[in-house]
Amino acid sequence: MADVLVVGAGAAGVACVTELAAGGFDGSIVLAGREPDPPYERPPVSKGYLAGSLDRADVAMNVPEGVDLRVRASVMKLDLERRIALLASKEEIPFGSLVLCTGANVRRLRVDGATLEGIHYLRALGNADALRADLEGRSRVVLVGGSYIACEVAATLTSLGKSCTMVMLEELPMMTSFGPVVGSWALSELRSHGVELICGDGLAGFVGSERVSGVVTEGGRSVDADAVVMGTGAVPDVMIARSAGLSLGDGGGVACSSSLETSAAGVWCAGDVCEYDSVLHGGPVRIEHWEAARAQGTHVARAIMGFTEPFAEVPYFWTDLSDWATLEYAGISSVWAHEVVRGMPGDGPFAVLHLDDADRVVGCLSMGRGDDLAAARRLIADRVDVAGADLATADLSAL
Repeated sequence: MADVLVVGAGAAGVACVTELAAGGFDGSIVLAGREPDPPYERPPVSKGYLAGSLDRADVAMNVPEGVDLRVRASVMKLDLERRIALLASKEEIPFGSLVLCTGANVRRLRVDGATLEGIHYLRALGNADALRADLEGRSRVVLVGGSYIACEVAATLTSLGKSCTMVMLEELPMMTSFGPVVGSWALSELRSHGVELICGDGLAGFVGSERVSGVVTEGGRSVDADAVVMGTGAVPDVMIARSAGLSLGDGGGVACSSSLETSAAGVWCAGDVCEYDSVLHGGPVRIEHWEAARAQGTHVARAIMGFTEPFAEVPYFWTDLSDWATLEYAGISSVWAHEVVRGMPGDGPFAVLHLDDADRVVGCLSMGRGDDLAAARRLIADRVDVAGADLATADLSAL
């Protein structure tokens, strides 16, 4: 019997059980993770761990004593009426409260040649191990996609001496999440370090006999490849939530209230799978970032212990392009309408403010302007009216 069963042993799940333990929760806690590894920090998978500068011990997360941690423990079915979870091992775990932190699965493209050897998806430590081993003695890597994950991997592999080409449907890398200003900066930054970019041209298929030897774009361009890394995004894993009858949101996640509770009482969500009613952004949102997952897991633990306030933390996110640059983002990048630039992208530190239709700040990306980021987080959290301010030059801390 678990007084609290947490399904998913990533950032959200570990944050939840850690906060329960810190808050003096005296019931039994089971943390069930489907991966073979104990909980670990996921961001290094595309950076330090992939590069070989970090090992498993370096990325491991601590789980509090007293928590019953299960690895290789896939929850296959939930009976919410009887409050029982069925594992793939056929074990049944009765529970009181339930927290779903099932995360996301990589988005797999169904194109010609997709099953050839040498095509990699990067989500877990084992994927990074396989990619690093596969690249020994090989030099030409094609990365499909323009997401920040694809950019991170391109930077990591370039720093390891690999020749990287990015093929993307987007007009600019990172543009989908962060807009054209950041996209133009990322394009220049990647190219300046030797990464070739083919933008505005989607993937048509792969060529090769048993192993991939190249990529063909929709525009008819052919690119030689010793290996391919797919940076085509991820989709929230709602399989067991759907089968249990929980309400799903329009954004692909599990529909949750502002306190992160699902349509079933005593069942919460946190992390990639959580689509919650945001009091800051005025509607349902879903956030796919590690630090946001951690904050949501902490909030759910407090809710289980009687905390009744809505989740109102401004999401935070960061990404490294090798040791070339670090980008930080506060807010939700999917809800903005226009942007204001502070500083000179490509010529020193800069920040980009994202505003909604009402000219309210809803997000901020910073490259070396931490004061702007901190001020923007306050503007977002306090829903400050910035109408009439010259946001390109104003002292944001004074608004």
